[in-house]
Amino acid sequence: MTSHIFTNLIYLISAILFVLGLKGLNSPETARRGQKLAALGMTMAIVGTLIQSEIISYEWIVVGLVIGSVAGIGIAAWTPMTKMPERTALSHAFGALAAALVGIAEYYHGQDLNAVRMTSIGSEVMLGSLTFTGSMMAFGKLQGILPGSPWTYKGQNIFNISLLGVVVLIVIYLVFVPAAGFLFYLGLVLALTFGVMLILPIGAADMPTVISILNSYAGISAALLGFALNNKILIIGGAVDGASGFILSIIMCRAMNRSFTNVLFGAFGKIEQGDGAAVDEDVSAKQVRSGTPREAAEYFKDAKSVIIVPGYGMAAAQAQHSVRELADIMKSRGTSVRYAIHPVAGRMPGHMNVLLAEANVPYDVLIDMDDINPDFPDADVALVIGANDVTNPAARHDKSSPIYGMPILDVDKAKQIMVIKRSMNPGFAGIENELYFDEKTMMVFGDARTVVGNITKELNDIK
Repeated sequence: MTSHIFTNLIYLISAILFVLGLKGLNSPETARRGQKLAALGMTMAIVGTLIQSEIISYEWIVVGLVIGSVAGIGIAAWTPMTKMPERTALSHAFGALAAALVGIAEYYHGQDLNAVRMTSIGSEVMLGSLTFTGSMMAFGKLQGILPGSPWTYKGQNIFNISLLGVVVLIVIYLVFVPAAGFLFYLGLVLALTFGVMLILPIGAADMPTVISILNSYAGISAALLGFALNNKILIIGGAVDGASGFILSIIMCRAMNRSFTNVLFGAFGKIEQGDGAAVDEDVSAKQVRSGTPREAAEYFKDAKSVIIVPGYGMAAAQAQHSVRELADIMKSRGTSVRYAIHPVAGRMPGHMNVLLAEANVPYDVLIDMDDINPDFPDADVALVIGANDVTNPAARHDKSSPIYGMPILDVDKAKQIMVIKRSMNPGFAGIENELYFDEKTMMVFGDARTVVGNITKELNDIK
């Protein structure tokens, strides 16, 4: 009894630390502290689980702890900040897989499979399984192992919904007939298949929202497992994770002016002939104005206010340190430099914040879209680094555009615009950016890190 009370006390403290950690992640200034609190909470939850009297032997538990710790330290040490979206997808995958495997083991032992417990086990195994394969598919698309464009076929939505319906019916049947082992494992296979089919038709443009949705699924799966195991910290932690992921998904969808169903079934980023997403002939016929790093440096020479707009191009080139160095030079010349952060810039929520924080960019100059947009008309220069769709003015007026209605950064309202990009290739949405043809825009083509470094050198040489 004493051990049970002590374990519950540790779980309670762990739950409080989880909530405080999540609250800390609301702001870049408190994110590190929040992460440490959450990590401490998880450590205490593990300790509370290991001191339970029900444990017969610790040998394999210790082996698992060692393997997991070594893997975790290795991932933390060697994963570059530019690969955080991929690492996050893998975390969801392995977390969901762990929940599913424990649920499978509980069903295999077949002890006390009453209706309530079978509902928890069946639901979490199926949800954890589809989250595992879905997260692995998301990882493959983010890593470039799989094509980032949507893969669609006729009748895909009907097939996917039917497949999910069969899985749900199997879980319902198992609640009343737990001994139907064949159906349990058939449902497991179908759930794994559904996870693959769910992500295949989703383009890379929707990966930020997909990652947050999968995070929610993994949390819900853990909470359901907690009910099956009567483990309070799993219920609390999973519920917090699932709810926060769901709320974040809603925020991300609003930031892209899209609905859940549109994300899951819309095949965003796939250009269909005659769907209105093709480039307008009048726009594509226009010429862009390109410049050199020396000409770009002249833009910044007398600028009093500069707004930097980071995007996935900065992440891909790992240019965040070079960008900070350029900003430092401008600040030393008396220029006000701030960063405009779009909610879906990059490939996961907060991607730009993470990269710029790694480069020691002060938190107070990272300004959210709603707060920075009114300041663009007063900016002498808006510097866009690889941000494509989130700066496209077509989102405001072109009803045929796939990004119509999506809130964007008002870069086109700045006095002068500079865009650093490898080429004129379109972004995830597959459409041209009208900003590039603006008469105020100068394009500087090349790798972002190299180009920014050259601009910094040229600016240093200008007296």
